[in-house]
Amino acid sequence: MTAEQERLEKNAGKEVPLEEWGPYLSERQWGTVREDYSENGDAWNYFPHDHARSRVYRWGEDGLAGISDYRQQLCFAVALWNGKDPILKERLFGLTNNEGNHGEDVKELYYYLDNLPSHYYMKYLYKYPQQAFPYEELVSTNKHRNKFEEEYELLDTGIFDQDAYFDVSVTYAKQNSEDISVCIEVANKGKDAATITVLPTLWFFNKWQYGQMQQKPQLQRINEQTVKATHEDLGTYYYYVQQPQAIFFTENETNTERLFGRPNPSPFVKDAFHDAVIHGKNRELLAQQATGTKCAAVYELTIAPGASQLIYARITSHQTETPFDERLPQLFAARQQEADDFYRSVFPAQTDPSLAALQRKAFASLLWSKQYYHYDVEDWLASSDGVSPAAAARQQGRNAGWKNIKNADVILMPDKWEYPWYAAWDLAFHCIPMAIIDPQFAKHQLILLTREWYMNPNGQMPAYEWNFSDVNPPVQAFAALQVYEIEKRRTGKGDTLFLKKIFQKLVVNFTWWVNRKDLSGNNIFSGGFLGLDNIGVFNRSSQLPDEVELEQTDATAWMAMYALHLFDMAVEIATEDPAFEDMVTKFYEHFILIADAANHLGLWDEGDRFFYDVLSLYGKAPVPLKIRSAVGLVPLFAVSILTKEQCSRLPGFEKRRNWFNHYEETIHHYKAYAERKDPDTLLFSLVDTDKLTALLTKLLDESEFLSPGGVRALSQYYRDHPYRISIEGNDYEVSYDPGDSTSGLFGGNSNWRGPVWMPVNYLLVKSIEKYGAFYGNDLRVEFPQHSGNFMNLEAVAAQLRQRLIRIFTKDANGKRPVHGRHSWFYERPGNEELVLFYEYFHGDDSHGVGASHQTGWTALIADMLF
Repeated sequence: MTAEQERLEKNAGKEVPLEEWGPYLSERQWGTVREDYSENGDAWNYFPHDHARSRVYRWGEDGLAGISDYRQQLCFAVALWNGKDPILKERLFGLTNNEGNHGEDVKELYYYLDNLPSHYYMKYLYKYPQQAFPYEELVSTNKHRNKFEEEYELLDTGIFDQDAYFDVSVTYAKQNSEDISVCIEVANKGKDAATITVLPTLWFFNKWQYGQMQQKPQLQRINEQTVKATHEDLGTYYYYVQQPQAIFFTENETNTERLFGRPNPSPFVKDAFHDAVIHGKNRELLAQQATGTKCAAVYELTIAPGASQLIYARITSHQTETPFDERLPQLFAARQQEADDFYRSVFPAQTDPSLAALQRKAFASLLWSKQYYHYDVEDWLASSDGVSPAAAARQQGRNAGWKNIKNADVILMPDKWEYPWYAAWDLAFHCIPMAIIDPQFAKHQLILLTREWYMNPNGQMPAYEWNFSDVNPPVQAFAALQVYEIEKRRTGKGDTLFLKKIFQKLVVNFTWWVNRKDLSGNNIFSGGFLGLDNIGVFNRSSQLPDEVELEQTDATAWMAMYALHLFDMAVEIATEDPAFEDMVTKFYEHFILIADAANHLGLWDEGDRFFYDVLSLYGKAPVPLKIRSAVGLVPLFAVSILTKEQCSRLPGFEKRRNWFNHYEETIHHYKAYAERKDPDTLLFSLVDTDKLTALLTKLLDESEFLSPGGVRALSQYYRDHPYRISIEGNDYEVSYDPGDSTSGLFGGNSNWRGPVWMPVNYLLVKSIEKYGAFYGNDLRVEFPQHSGNFMNLEAVAAQLRQRLIRIFTKDANGKRPVHGRHSWFYERPGNEELVLFYEYFHGDDSHGVGASHQTGWTALIADMLF
């Protein structure tokens, strides 16, 4: 057992299997719903980036390469100034939803290099230009581009062309849970000497302003290298810095004069360091101040070309006379070695080193995406942020039906800048790769989403903070089973207690779906959004007229999948606890009823051999929306295998199953299972062999769904043949977009019209593997279509895996497809091993598109490498 595994075993005994300190600091708190106290719900403009340096947050903090305790009471991050920027670089910059030609997007270069589940070792890299950061150029250029043009990125500005930038590496190494050392290395990558000011900054989250504390916390200067931090809940910490030019103190209080024209009670405001470093304002006053709630050590460095300088800091709950002795470098070396040992234990024997490195980067990115998330909807609706008064209109505003939401937890985020809030189905996918390295935390996260301070009393899962009532695909049962199986494979024992806990809550959520989203009571489901933003003819979240009903293939298939996975969970639990056998029968019945409806009530088009959504118009014939998209592939996900031996241990279920089988044959219902004689295995599936083959024919066709980097979300056929339809006098069109969306249908940079999405591909691979395990060589298909090359389905799944892996690996020329037109930068010395895990990938050439650090669901690649 490695040192890291021992730490994880110790944490597993906690109610929350989490370390006291970690990368829990957001990379963007501004522009979030939580900080929006406007009456019109315009979060981006109510609290913009320009306000962030000067204005106190209500619900959290943000910073650059930062950490915090797990309640985000005390925070640490790095601030920088290159001598030319108009602002201090304290947080990452990006475009708001209205500024980008494809919506919001971070415009920075930063990378999560390494991390351990306990965060005893973490490394982060930020690339900081030596010329003035092109803030205005990025905004104005993107604003003037249309949706048919690519986004204008930081690397497109030319500011990195001559390598005139700093590599700022921030590495954390813990002595113990409450003793964290920090090493900041600043390397000059340019050809000339360059100056930079570095401010390692410590501050308290301002909770006293909102009456959440009895006593205001305090940072107090002890000497020129030591600051004492006192907090009523956190206790006492000491902040040690190594020979700075000065230590500045101020208060984490809003600069009302700058923002609102109201005089400040004192010069000690949140952005005082900005004015002191850039404009020299109150510099001596801040350096002489001995107390505050925000402090920073100041290092003004001149670094020769090709050289680097180190800065050390330490945050510890124990006072010491020698915070930086000769053992400090040994601590960093030891923690790095422990990280090497831990990941070596994760990788299979004789692993390809390049794939092992890729997997480790995916894990690092996933772990850096942990974030403290605080949002009490009832309080938020009724209170004021101190800027805008509490307004009665807000009581019925956004998320008013979710007053049960009282979140204050560390959660795996999709992207700590682009999406610094959880989403129900994103989080489910995050937990799958997390289970490989920290199964206790993965299980905790899945159960957390079903707790009473998350799940609505009516049984609905919260979607995401922009609209908790939106409906995400119900993939939590699938994720729970994946987490269960991953842990069982690694440890030899499955955690059935975990399955029982989450099963009970998922039954409540399943019931909500049945009661709320089966509008006609015919087992054909709706759901609207379902995560597939722009894939439909129209916005599926919009309210349809009373006489119009959309019956969704994907909603119906997700529910069939949900029923099957609850069935699988019940089977697993019932082998130990017979009381759950009736639940096996219950979800088997749900599945066969949904499967029969999906196959017989109009979703399957026999002429086209594909599944479609159907629009039902009162008094008129149903209208199938004949678009070949991921919607029509979701039925493949509803698949499960059961052995006859398992059935023999469930006599009550076997009796009911035989009754159902006879009943189906009598009234000619869809037969929801297939049977093999050798070995005795049952396959439960939404599609029979004929439909499976038909869907695979299109899925594996490179002129339709199959791309060099996986399966597209929309058939490439629509590039030259857009789908057009007229409904009730309105004309609609859907065309193939391999990259950024050219449609503003759902707003922002949402796009399912062509790119490759990792979660859909992961589900396809896992499903095809199950079909392959059942059919063996009895079913062979052409891969790719028109190639003359036939293989079984297990081989097909392996080929799809390889196409997904290819996105991130170097080709014969040393280029990774993920980097696209910016490959030139990643071929330069020192950058060759940098990889980003994007939200989705171009449907033609596989370069990364969308959020550049969507390391939640795209980290699924870590589970597909071996």
